[in-house]
Amino acid sequence: MSSIVNEIKQKVVGTSTPQGQHLAALLTSKGSALERDLGFFIASYPAIPGSDVAGIVISAGSSVPTDAPKPGTRVPAFAPCFFVQGAPDYGALQTRVLVPAVKTVELPEGMAFNEASLLPMAVVTAWSGWYPIGLPRDTSYTAPGKQGMLVWGGASSISSAAIQVAKMMGFKVYTTASEKHHEYLKELGASKTFYYKDERVVENIIKAAKVDGVTIDNGFDAVGQLPSSVEILKALKGEKTAKLASATHIPEDTPKVEGVEAKFVAAPLDERERTEFFSFRF
Repeated sequence: MSSIVNEIKQKVVGTSTPQGQHLAALLTSKGSALERDLGFFIASYPAIPGSDVAGIVISAGSSVPTDAPKPGTRVPAFAPCFFVQGAPDYGALQTRVLVPAVKTVELPEGMAFNEASLLPMAVVTAWSGWYPIGLPRDTSYTAPGKQGMLVWGGASSISSAAIQVAKMMGFKVYTTASEKHHEYLKELGASKTFYYKDERVVENIIKAAKVDGVTIDNGFDAVGQLPSSVEILKALKGEKTAKLASATHIPEDTPKVEGVEAKFVAAPLDERERTEFFSFRF
């Protein structure tokens, strides 16, 4: 079995097939997606990175839940390489990969493996943005158009998922992107779209939300535009402290802004809580 085991040396070698575990499914990979910064979490080498994979379940552990995908089922899955610090059996960039059964879901007919492999990290990261800022997953605003959500960088895979989830929660979504993506993002659920390179984009978003009578005290920055996102939230938040989820690392020396808190996206660190978190998402 071929695997990428050393990003630094760019060396591809053979490894043994991962052995099954009680709560895990063994997949034969049919497609995987690359993420940025593949090696930042690796504790030692050899290691196999990668989180996004789609394939076919070929075996399942003895304690896998009865409602989990059975052998022969096509699935996208979230490989747990980050949480095991690159341990070889769990990285997506190999032909056989162990994945906790709670991080798999049956793939709809008509969706190709390569398309499906783009979903796990994007969807999980979107939901992981709400967790550190304290936005309950059962949030449901019923007053139409009164509560807004800022999503900066709407055309990325992560923020495309964030837009859909925010829309589902009842938020009026304001997002930025290249103009060629505006109609597509509106199809996903964005209410207002803005060209991110417009020198007045921050002013335009603030003005539009005020005209709409919308309060925005939650945001998701998918591309590292923290100052602009914070400025918008500070101007549009209500009485509460505004919360911003950032998909990019927030440097320790980032200036604090009164009334706005920014948090790096993160799933629960406690294993039991994290298992429940992923079970809900998948």
